[in-house]
Amino acid sequence: MSPLLEITGLSVRSATKVLVDTLSLTLQRGERLGLIGESGSGKSLTALAATGLLAPGLRASGSVKLAGREVVGAADRDLDQLRGKAVAIVFQEPLTALDPLMRVGRQIREPLRRRARRDGRPLSGQALDAAVLAIMVDVALPDPVRIARAYPHELSGGQRQRVAIAMAIACEPDLLIADEPTTALDVTTQAEIMALLDRLVRDRNMALLFISHDLPLVASAVEQVIVLRQGVAVESGPVARVFSEPAHDYTRSLLSAARRFDAALEGRQ
Repeated sequence: MSPLLEITGLSVRSATKVLVDTLSLTLQRGERLGLIGESGSGKSLTALAATGLLAPGLRASGSVKLAGREVVGAADRDLDQLRGKAVAIVFQEPLTALDPLMRVGRQIREPLRRRARRDGRPLSGQALDAAVLAIMVDVALPDPVRIARAYPHELSGGQRQRVAIAMAIACEPDLLIADEPTTALDVTTQAEIMALLDRLVRDRNMALLFISHDLPLVASAVEQVIVLRQGVAVESGPVARVFSEPAHDYTRSLLSAARRFDAALEGRQ
């Protein structure tokens, strides 16, 4: 079976710098892969390149095949057929990812309408409203009728992230990319969002590309991991092996820093 996502020799360049350097990876349906590394290591750029969403001024080379179709160099109109169906992204800051001038229910309604039209069973009126409330319940949003009428700024950070997740899964993608999905959330809310992602990925048999610098979160979310340093993959393998027996000095430094941070939080330093 061909991979759901197959990246071969991907490089991302600005006018003056190589930001991702000849990265390769594969992801099958139902698999979970983590990308880790410090800020600026190329994690988010990899996700954006994989979905054809790189900012102007950045150029991708190499090959990215999503559901068997080439992304690098493809036209937006062709990629629009893949976004939502083959892949969806949960961005790290939903307050900026969501439309601040649109009520939450309407923002969820649009991808649901798109999926229904794609599947040949259009939704409208009360049936569409019911589908919006149902997916809000699925992502454990409290009082969905009230929240559907709210604007993003009227919600908590955790509620906004649940809305973003609802929008991402509304089109029933084969691959979910979660890019630092718990940034700026408190520890309790982080745990709730991680449990939600785990359930949704498992129940819907989605592949997961999980991007984070938080190593304990990565360890709890994925089976395989790739360590990026300045755009270069320096180590990869099963997350248990990489985290228990790191082969690269950079991986060891990341793990050491994570342990020192945890120790400081627990008052042992």
